[in-house]
Amino acid sequence: MDVKFVGNKTQKLYELTRHLRLRIPPIPRNKSNAAQIQGCDEQPNSRIHRKAAVLICIFEGDDGDLRVILTERSSNLSSHSGEVALPGGKMEEGDADEVATALREAKEEIGLDPSLVDVVTLLNPFTMKNGMVVVPVIGLLYDRVAFRPTPNPAEVEAIFDAPLEMFLKNDNRREVEGDWMGQKYALHYFDYNANGRRYVIFALTAGILIETASLVYRQSPAFEERKPNFWHKVSSSSL
Repeated sequence: MDVKFVGNKTQKLYELTRHLRLRIPPIPRNKSNAAQIQGCDEQPNSRIHRKAAVLICIFEGDDGDLRVILTERSSNLSSHSGEVALPGGKMEEGDADEVATALREAKEEIGLDPSLVDVVTLLNPFTMKNGMVVVPVIGLLYDRVAFRPTPNPAEVEAIFDAPLEMFLKNDNRREVEGDWMGQKYALHYFDYNANGRRYVIFALTAGILIETASLVYRQSPAFEERKPNFWHKVSSSSL
């Protein structure tokens, strides 16, 4: 296969980097501007204790497809045990911004060296019913051979990857309807087999990956989304 390299990137990753970095607005965030970017009047304590970040780490597979790194959470965790998730977690006092949180958590959970990840953009924050704000951070892994997955057994049961384009397709997808304050919405469930195991990618993780795939491939999914109205409602009342 004839693969063109630009620096240390393949042509596909080079073009993806350019595309994502042209997004409006640009995504630099830190302690002084986080509230302004979100358009809310956050208090410092709520910024730390009610915010989390996840890393959407994309790399190019052997067949030239774009893939994303996922984890199965440990069955011993007190919340969301055994569920599929993106590497990530709550912001801590020492984190400079959401990017720092996502990279730190990925290092702690799966052994991903932050120096291997080129952070290119962020998605709009997702708000949970409990008021937790989750910021998805998109990063590219150019040298996947340099990444030696090392799951932290206290947090991660398994590490695997899935094709990003899967989250735009109807294949192996089902949905469950929910209701929030009179608004009907759909949560999507994707079944995926990897390393001889079956995983179910659903709810917030699936929603984030649908949005990421739509951005990366510049197309809408082959199904109706019907997102929960609270997901992108980031305001002083929800923090």
